[in-house]
Amino acid sequence: MKSIVCEQPNQLKKVESKKPIPQAGEALIRIQRIGICGTDIHAYGGNQPFFTYPRVLGHELSGYIEFIPPNELGLKADDQVSIIPYMECGKCIACRNGKTNCCTDMKVLGVHIEGGMSEWITVPYTHLVRAEGLTLDQAAMVEPLSIGAHAVRRAEIQQGEFVLVIGAGPIGLGVMAFAKDQGAKVIAMDVNNERLVFASEWAKVDYTLNVLDNPFDKLVELTNGEMPTIVFDATGNVKSMIEAFNYSAHGGKLIYVGLVKADISFNDPEFHKRELTLMGSRNATLEDFHYVVDTLKCKKVDLNRYITHRAKFDQLIEQFEDWLTPEANVIKAIVEV
Repeated sequence: MKSIVCEQPNQLKKVESKKPIPQAGEALIRIQRIGICGTDIHAYGGNQPFFTYPRVLGHELSGYIEFIPPNELGLKADDQVSIIPYMECGKCIACRNGKTNCCTDMKVLGVHIEGGMSEWITVPYTHLVRAEGLTLDQAAMVEPLSIGAHAVRRAEIQQGEFVLVIGAGPIGLGVMAFAKDQGAKVIAMDVNNERLVFASEWAKVDYTLNVLDNPFDKLVELTNGEMPTIVFDATGNVKSMIEAFNYSAHGGKLIYVGLVKADISFNDPEFHKRELTLMGSRNATLEDFHYVVDTLKCKKVDLNRYITHRAKFDQLIEQFEDWLTPEANVIKAIVEV
């Protein structure tokens, strides 16, 4: 079978290997769609935490079951599925408490172990989510949207409260859409005005702010001086993540959705004065995947504009670098296998 490997930073290579053979408890999936995400881009650029080379990338995946053993989930050959790419140990304290998304020995497809940028992949059948009723494109986008859905669930949003989402990339846009679905008054913040226009039209956010245009004073004005009670940072940018502390209301919550390979510092007296709750949001759980599948089936999220670029599998290597330039205006790219 054909696979695409990131051999070292800034180097992708197509390779031939044997079709995988499923082991006990595993299903064989014929991959049809592969989403390209920030993790793939950071790995390609050499700045992805917890990453080693060479590695087959790809964890936003959809396809068809080619083989599956008898199972309690009712899954069968030829079912269309999304793949949960987080391989948890099932034994650690996080797993025992139902937080498989932050397992102490997490292995993520395309990061710690080989991913799905291949014609076939084997995964535990427990990590498959039936995606009948969705398009293959939609099924591949369940994973990135689930990350935003998980962050929103962590935040426990109340109807009508002000929520600030910093970063209008694919994950931030998902956070915005699901925060709106929970009844929040959503403020989108980014450095790119085109992204802010997209957030307004696609995620139906209530307000947009450019980071370069005095956002603090505008937040004061929008919230009558109280500031947003929930702030999500989905940038993966150190400066933004530190600045986010300044935008939170007293008694509010700051949730880091984006990941950065750096230390984050903050002013402790200001943090204590506000009794701020600082949270990390990592990956997603089966519950989040099901929520996103149901949301897509109800047509609450339109992916026609969310997916802006696509390539055939054999064209990916030659197109990949073009997608990295700001001029490309990529929101989400997808690969057809």
